[in-house]
Amino acid sequence: MVERFPEKKAEFLYLTTTGRQTGAPHQIEIWYVAYGGCYYLCAETRDRAHWVQNLRHNPAVTFWVGGQTYAGTGRALDRAAEPALAAAVSALFDEKYEWSDGLLVELCPAAR
Repeated sequence: MVERFPEKKAEFLYLTTTGRQTGAPHQIEIWYVAYGGCYYLCAETRDRAHWVQNLRHNPAVTFWVGGQTYAGTGRALDRAAEPALAAAVSALFDEKYEWSDGLLVELCPAAR
C-alpha cells in the first residue's frame, strides 16, 4: 500500500478501511479520543461517510495512532443501546474538540 500521509501527526488517527466497492485500501486522517483500551472517532456526516460505509461492510481495519500501527475491528456505537459508553466518549470529544455531534465509531485493536 502506498502511504498517503508520510508525515503523520500525533494529534490524528490514520484509519485504513477496505473499499466496499473496489476492495482497495482507503485511508483517512481523523480526530480521535482514547477510552477503555479502544479509540473512538466521530463521523460528522454519519452513515454518508465512505469510511463508515466501508467499515459497516467489512469491520476489519488497520489504524495508526501515537506511533503504533494496529490491526483490529471497527463498529458504530448505538447511542440508545450503549448510553453510558456513548456519554463517556461524547464527553471526551466535547472536552478535546468542543464537538461530538456525529456518529461515534469504536476501533479496538486485536488481541496480541
